[in-house]
Amino acid sequence: MDTNAVGGFARPEFEAVREAFLENFRHRRELGAACCIFYRGENVVDLWGGIRDGSTGEPWEEDTMVIVYSATKGMAGLAMAFAHSRGLFEYDERVSTYWPEFGQQGKERITVRQLLAHQAGLFVLDERLDRSLVSDPDRLAVVLARQKPAWEPGTRQAYHGITLGFYESELLRRVDQKHRSLGQFFQEEIADPLGLDFYIRLPEEIPNARLARPQRFSMAEAVFNLPPALVLSAMNPRSNFRRCLLGSELPEEDREQIYARNLEVPAGGGVGTARAMAHAYSVFATGGKELGIREETLRQLRAPAVPPVHGFYDECLKVEIPFSLGFVKPGPKNPFAHPGSFGAPGTGGSFGFADPHAQIGYAYAPNRMGAYLEDPREVAMRTAMYHSIGESDPFHG
Repeated sequence: MDTNAVGGFARPEFEAVREAFLENFRHRRELGAACCIFYRGENVVDLWGGIRDGSTGEPWEEDTMVIVYSATKGMAGLAMAFAHSRGLFEYDERVSTYWPEFGQQGKERITVRQLLAHQAGLFVLDERLDRSLVSDPDRLAVVLARQKPAWEPGTRQAYHGITLGFYESELLRRVDQKHRSLGQFFQEEIADPLGLDFYIRLPEEIPNARLARPQRFSMAEAVFNLPPALVLSAMNPRSNFRRCLLGSELPEEDREQIYARNLEVPAGGGVGTARAMAHAYSVFATGGKELGIREETLRQLRAPAVPPVHGFYDECLKVEIPFSLGFVKPGPKNPFAHPGSFGAPGTGGSFGFADPHAQIGYAYAPNRMGAYLEDPREVAMRTAMYHSIGESDPFHG
């Protein structure tokens, strides 16, 4: 790849990250992407390059935004953490304390912590999600409240692929004095104060010229690269995995607008820059002063995940993965950062996280979707980042 097609910068001590970014284009079939790193509160890597739209060949620019799928969960988790820091709820309080209607169908004792850790058994809704339902939060709240858990809450873990964000948003609406949705809350309390180009509800005024068009992976790639148990689940329309992603097509793909506008899917519909994600995580990795985050909230985010009765094996994803407070935590099977870190990966390869131990805010966002649980392009960027700060193996201890 022509190195002139890559924009941005990497500080001299992070030159290995820039080289890994170029290698992704040369050897790992990168189409267009961005990577950003904040270290000790400073932006030390801000790279973008390639093509934002494979059908037109238009380049990825400095302000290009892309859908990051479930990496959106991390931004939603930060919004929930902000609300916790403001005293709007406690993680170990029952959801029904704040949202009385939630306490039906065996959900009376579910805590906020269990809900955010995918332990509530609410990974699928009996009622089909469509745009009219998602666009009517009052009606959606009724559907969410009357859902019966798939099993006794707190006993098993199952990835709430789409439903998590809707439950978070309704809980937030109940405790926020202005009754804002999660997308509105994130925009006004985090994105606007920090100047972030990231939207959980993409507004009409964002032009298509700023949006990268996703390029999906093939079924052959998925079969070759993903664990067999997950592939079989993905092929079975009745599997927990397929059911948990019911409605995941909602944020995209709109032929006219690339992404649907004014549609809030907080578990998978976020659109933004890697720069915005890394900046947001950096604030939470370095003490939260810019947003006035309480130390107690930061301590909770750093703490180890609390497993359900039967452990971290996920009934949807068919792997062991620790979740806590809306985030993925490093675990034995995926030690992506120091143990106190927290973040969220997204289908296709996007990933963002905060590493408070190393004081890092990191994000990578591509538009050619890979079919991996750990995308080699992202792993190359992250590995180069840790090498750049003198940690060849920061993931244990």
